[in-house]
Amino acid sequence: MIDSKKPAISIVIPVYNAARYVAQCLDSLVEQTFRDFEVIAVNDGSTDGSLDILRYYERKYPYFHVIDQKNGGVSRARNAGMAQARGEYLGFMDADDTAAPTYLERLYRTCVDNNAEIACCYYYYRFEEPSFLFQYPFRCHGVYNRTQAMNKLLHDTQIQGLMWNKLFLRSLFTDNNITFPAMKCLEDMIVMNQLFAHINRLAVIDEPLYYYTQHKESALGSINASKINDFMKAMVMVRLMLERGGQYEKYRRSYQALIRKTGVCCYLYVLRLHGREKCMQGCVRNLRALYRGFRYCTSEEFSPTAKAPELADQVVMPGKLEKDYYTIR
Repeated sequence: MIDSKKPAISIVIPVYNAARYVAQCLDSLVEQTFRDFEVIAVNDGSTDGSLDILRYYERKYPYFHVIDQKNGGVSRARNAGMAQARGEYLGFMDADDTAAPTYLERLYRTCVDNNAEIACCYYYYRFEEPSFLFQYPFRCHGVYNRTQAMNKLLHDTQIQGLMWNKLFLRSLFTDNNITFPAMKCLEDMIVMNQLFAHINRLAVIDEPLYYYTQHKESALGSINASKINDFMKAMVMVRLMLERGGQYEKYRRSYQALIRKTGVCCYLYVLRLHGREKCMQGCVRNLRALYRGFRYCTSEEFSPTAKAPELADQVVMPGKLEKDYYTIR
């Protein structure tokens, strides 16, 4: 039975075939120094026993709640969890990650003490193969207004479009009808740009309080053409958001910096993809398609009425190149 008293924080965790990791994730929440929170774990059609683990924690801890649904992807799972959230503040974790014991306490106090709609901390990268841990290096701290925060977010270095190292005033989502789009990669970035467009204050604490696990099953550990296309789709959607809000000229230079960084990542992902598949067919074509797409995103010819999926579907899997496949010309 759900307690009628609303918690200060709701934590949403999408879970898909994470039986190897999810107990460690949930244990790190059990050990939090801040106690006024609820956990909403969304089992997204797991087939590996994840649901049994979630049910165990739900029975043991009254502040754990489980939603069981058919597989629909991380965005659908997060949206389902948000719909059930009751906290004044909203946070997110991935099922294969963990948090430091003071993670919630530090983020919550940072929001409250600074009257900030969003608080952000830093994080550790935890690699499985080979096994090692290091802190994210590009760090800042302080309180920023909307313009400062948007510029830092678009540069995507000191502040990144990640959900899990931040705490949000939940009304940012509900008052502005913000939900996660159906994407396999960078859905966080789309949502983050929408959220930042409505804040007055962002507070950043220069402490790594989250442990992000990188492994071969993670979103970027299993890169494919569809995920690379989502990078392009995200860039299109961010430009559209800025254009429709009359803010593109204000943030032009920061957006161009985002395009440059994303472009380098995507070129490397294409090379990695073709190398993994041991097939170079279409590699040059894929690289050229990305170049044209990113160039269009920063051009004066960009249309505010553009359709993101049509502009984004540029990369095809090695060996599956179609003769008349759509490209931006």
